[in-house]
Amino acid sequence: MSIKPGDKIPSVILKQLGNGGLQDQTTDSIFADRKIVMFGVPGAFTPTCSTKHLPGYVNQKNAFKAEGIDIACLAVNDPFVLNAWSKACNADGVIMMADGNGTFTKALGLEMDGSGYGLGLRSQRFALYAENGIVKAVSVERPGMFDVSSAEAMLKTILGLKSAAAAA
Repeated sequence: MSIKPGDKIPSVILKQLGNGGLQDQTTDSIFADRKIVMFGVPGAFTPTCSTKHLPGYVNQKNAFKAEGIDIACLAVNDPFVLNAWSKACNADGVIMMADGNGTFTKALGLEMDGSGYGLGLRSQRFALYAENGIVKAVSVERPGMFDVSSAEAMLKTILGLKSAAAAA
């Protein structure tokens, strides 16, 4: 079953490339005490991911920042690939979450089988918004689509949640 609003972000250890090499990073530490929008992509350097998805969030970084929201990108790739992709897309300030074994993606229930394309297990294309580790919104794309998980769509979703909360 896929993660849904009201669920807690699963606790998983991921690898991140830091100044001292590979380091463990927990999803608990990434999501604790903050507002964060995380988008998942089938793979770094793939066409839609590299020309639309990641660049869209990079371009909207200031709009999210103005709302006090951090941005994270999840991919079933290794930390070296995500580090290179971040540099290639000038994605400074985007938390790159390398889920090389797909552990976190499976825990979210958002994995897909990309074997037919030679990709193996990958993440579905999605975006979610969480506050203090609790999911507030999830948008999962239909196969081959790029609509509901874009930076613009998620910003609209988040602002709608904020407006609804203010009206309540």
